Amino acid sequence: MVADAARDKGLRVVAVAHEGETDSLLSEKVDELAWIKLGQLGHLIKVLKKAGVTKTVMAGTINKKKMFENIRPDLRGLTLMSKLAIFHDDDILRAVAGELQREGIHIVSSVEQLPELLAPYGNLTRKKPNKEEREDVDFGWKIAKELGRLDIGQCVVVRKKTVLALEAIEGTNETILRGGKLAKEKAVVVKVSKPNQDLRFDVPTVGPETIEVMSQVSASVLAIEAGKTLIFDKLGMISYADRSNIVIVSL
Repeated sequence: MVADAARDKGLRVVAVAHEGETDSLLSEKVDELAWIKLGQLGHLIKVLKKAGVTKTVMAGTINKKKMFENIRPDLRGLTLMSKLAIFHDDDILRAVAGELQREGIHIVSSVEQLPELLAPYGNLTRKKPNKEEREDVDFGWKIAKELGRLDIGQCVVVRKKTVLALEAIEGTNETILRGGKLAKEKAVVVKVSKPNQDLRFDVPTVGPETIEVMSQVSASVLAIEAGKTLIFDKLGMISYADRSNIVIVSL
């Protein structure tokens, strides 16, 4: 979607894809595609500079659980890693952004390319949260913001003002499944941006798959942050939620 949006603006698009992570169909959406292994920062910079790139967008995802088994850093990647005190998302991504900027390559937000994907404010589904669910949303929101402040994760699962699951390296879907199974039913899922969210990367995202996972554990509410969350296939997600009797509220 990012590549399509850029090309629609008449831009030439060069993509650097990660082996074992990036969908190979991306090759059909870009003018040039280079494959690297996770951690090959030097190779990444070389590809971008050779192509004359001055602006980049981080889009897509890296499976965090694979970071312990698939990372193959080159010399520049190793040098960067040695400077990091903590391997949290923002620390890593800001460090990479800094290295790129030193080479004259600036990272811009994917939100600038796809503003239509940003979550609008309000109740997005036909059903609205009841009083107990709204209290759980308010409670979970505070927990999720604190989790984000610590740069650990963006999602929490609660029920009856009790924290059932916190997102860490496993990702949102696994967090929902774990918390939802403990709740048995009517779990409330809250996913928000970090208090000082850098919109250039790691912007919270949801979509039909989020609702599908919630329906597996009979969760009842998804609360997201308006203007700071990307929704993929908004109409499809809302339709799925309506059919599954799940509330989506954007605050």
